[in-house]
Amino acid sequence: MPRKIIVFGNQKGGTGKSTLAMHLVVSLLFKNYRVATVDVDARQGTFSRYIENREGSKKNAPEILMPDHTALFESGLDSASASEKENFERISELLGSLTDYDFVVIDTPGNDNSLSRIAHSFSDVIITPMNESFIDLDLLVRIRELDANDLKPSIYAEMVWNQKKERAIRDKMSIDWIVLINRMSSMMSKNRQALEKVLGALSKRIGFRSATGFKERVIFRELFLSGLTLLDKNIAGAQTSLSHIAARHELNDLLKSLNISGKDDD
Repeated sequence: MPRKIIVFGNQKGGTGKSTLAMHLVVSLLFKNYRVATVDVDARQGTFSRYIENREGSKKNAPEILMPDHTALFESGLDSASASEKENFERISELLGSLTDYDFVVIDTPGNDNSLSRIAHSFSDVIITPMNESFIDLDLLVRIRELDANDLKPSIYAEMVWNQKKERAIRDKMSIDWIVLINRMSSMMSKNRQALEKVLGALSKRIGFRSATGFKERVIFRELFLSGLTLLDKNIAGAQTSLSHIAARHELNDLLKSLNISGKDDD
């Protein structure tokens, strides 16, 4: 198996999974790791389009670093069991062909399907970004009046729990689950403080670690069109602002939470 398989997952769109995944991928490439990427949300294909845009920029800037990318579509078989079996075989075969890579980063759809569940079951790390909102928290765990003692795991949390069990039974391996607040407002709000407090209380109860992602910035939407990241700013030709520097610090914090250093530092 690859050294580490990182899955970005959440059954809600608009949480910045693809942006975080791409920045993580480029960070790993800059650290001289061999990185493969997989998009199991190939029908919508945001992650794949991000990489395609990056390939377009590489034509004018050959120094741009690229991962080896694969897009997987859901099985088209009518039978649910046959479809599940085909999806499992395809992911198993693909991951089996990627053993020479240090990292495999997988982006999943913002909904529940067989391919996404199976991808989760092969992960070493699951990263679940959520917006700075109790609406997003409700998709993770159902909680009443901010009482962490009165909760019921959501469908997604139950799915992650089931895939953790699947991974343990099949491979005798554990999955590290990280939930991070992403697309944060620039100012600390009472809402975020309450959200962080509840996440801290919930983390041990449903088995995840808390982290923080990126603040909401227009630059991320602009970079998507060129396939670039904040780490490519010299290539992009734009001056680095204080906002960009702050975002790089946020990215470094994410790498620290994953215990990732430079390859030569291992």
